[in-house]
Amino acid sequence: MAAISEEIARRRTFAIISHPDAGKTTLTERLLRAGGAIQLAGNVRAKGERRRTRSDWMGIERDRGISVVTSVMTFEYGGCIFNLLDTPGHEDFSEDTYRTLTAVDCAVMVIDAAKGIEARTLKLFEICRLRDIPIITFVNKMDREAQDPFALLDEVSSALALDTAPATWPVGRAADFVGTYDMRARVLNVSHELVQADPRLQALGDELDLAQAALPEFDRDGFDAGHLTPVYFGSAMREIGVGDLLGALVDFGPRPRAQAADTRLVQADEPELTALVFKIQANMDPNHRDRMAFARICSGRLTRGMRLRHVRTGKQFALHTPQFFFARERQLAEEAFAGDVVGIPNHGVLRIGDTLTETEALNFTGVPHFAPEILRRVRLDDAMKAKKLRQALVELAEEGVVQLFRPQDGAPPIVGVVGTLQLDVLAARLAGEYGVAIGFEATPYALARWVTGPRERIEAFIASNRSAMADDVDTDPVFLATSAFMLRRTTEMSPELAFHDIKQIGQGQERP
Repeated sequence: MAAISEEIARRRTFAIISHPDAGKTTLTERLLRAGGAIQLAGNVRAKGERRRTRSDWMGIERDRGISVVTSVMTFEYGGCIFNLLDTPGHEDFSEDTYRTLTAVDCAVMVIDAAKGIEARTLKLFEICRLRDIPIITFVNKMDREAQDPFALLDEVSSALALDTAPATWPVGRAADFVGTYDMRARVLNVSHELVQADPRLQALGDELDLAQAALPEFDRDGFDAGHLTPVYFGSAMREIGVGDLLGALVDFGPRPRAQAADTRLVQADEPELTALVFKIQANMDPNHRDRMAFARICSGRLTRGMRLRHVRTGKQFALHTPQFFFARERQLAEEAFAGDVVGIPNHGVLRIGDTLTETEALNFTGVPHFAPEILRRVRLDDAMKAKKLRQALVELAEEGVVQLFRPQDGAPPIVGVVGTLQLDVLAARLAGEYGVAIGFEATPYALARWVTGPRERIEAFIASNRSAMADDVDTDPVFLATSAFMLRRTTEMSPELAFHDIKQIGQGQERP
């Protein structure tokens, strides 16, 4: 048990979150390079022979220069095992990011030094606050025209209701930005030596005096509770400040946290293994049509070959080939500990939100499905591929690419998405991975809501609203409303039923 506790204490599992174009994926690449995981860091919009990023490995990600899915990368640095999750920044892929945040112990929030707190950053922060996830802030792009550091700190503090404690301070601004001063170690880290009379050093001294007098010092308890964020300044593109951030994760990055289940709180250092499946990825290796379930180990020790209980089905599940990942590259995991993220090959058995345990029947909570904002019918161009389309839609819905609704009146399937970019991803993946060309058609429906309540009342409601009812991928009943007015009217006429815009994955709804 002592050895297991020591291994768990070495784990650092964190997500990088930001508004699009704040430099999140570039920072990911630089962290991997600083940690020795890769020799040459990639660029999101590489041209010619320049290196592409490791974390953005899908074709559509490379074509558009954005992150579409969460990439998982495991590497070792400074005596710690890092599980780094690079999340999509675009709001159209918010569900993937929300689910990822259920599997991490800490988040690195990347802020554009010129733009400050943006709408998407604020939304992601709110999710972190709901889960009390500690946040480290990295102010990126200090090598460009930027806001004053004090103004940025004040904006973070006021917009997020979070105390800010600068851990480093920028030396110079924009084109004159040359490095940072470590306020905790009192060390100057610059790209080249500065003479004593350099105006940047003189300005630094004045700013440090003001910062130390006006701003709080770093407090570990406040950070762990999610009330205070240490702030690091830098430039991911120029690799300035990246080492500071990596060192902070080693020094005070949170060790694996306790995870909430439906029956109790599961502590990371418990001897029995428990794990939560938070992500499914299909066709990472197109040659083998694989389906990989990514699981966060919540407690105990995983060993290759062990048998676990699949709580949703009650069946035994054998771990023959658990794997560690580095984006799409992988290696066999002989053992793993609480805090680690492992990939489990499966053929549709595991789903997002599933819990694996050694013996205990419990379900981890907090993995959400949000009601889609856009509903479209799928139009198949080649009727001979109808069977392949059905299979592909189910697999991609289980993966979380889109939500799939099958109308109970036998009409063609309906897909639900948060934003139109998800439709582009669905069409591209169906064509590229399954060889199925599709289009989309408008539907008369504007809203989808999961229905719960007494069994007999649900059955009666379905019978009287058959044309507006559908089943989701878990066969839970979904009401499709033509407008917000119709939804309100239906809700008022069915007071014994509840209509939900959020579904907790893995717990299921009461179905007839």
